[in-house]
Amino acid sequence: MKESPLFTRTYDLLMWLIPQVQKFPRAHRFGLAERIQRLALDFQDTLIAAGKSQGEVRMNSLQEADIHLEQLRFWVRFSRDNQLITIRQYEHVIRMMAEVGRLLGAWMKQEMKD
Repeated sequence: MKESPLFTRTYDLLMWLIPQVQKFPRAHRFGLAERIQRLALDFQDTLIAAGKSQGEVRMNSLQEADIHLEQLRFWVRFSRDNQLITIRQYEHVIRMMAEVGRLLGAWMKQEMKD
């Protein structure tokens, strides 16, 4: 499970994202940065739960992870619009989240077939 590309790419995303949001100005660090970190960590937690479960419980966890990822995309975009991350950083993290999203979607599709 943990060797799958989704878990590897999610880990890479967390390793990049968490230090970036910790650099937010103090005014945003305890609100927006904390929210982004929590969503990213919740996303990882729901993936782990999905990997350890089966059937409908697994699919529910995957759907919850999908929701967390969409919320994370929104708050990262909000951070960019408020100039808390550069365009280059935004493009990088969006590419990472898109790849994670594709891998998650493939897993969800596979679960629907089973």
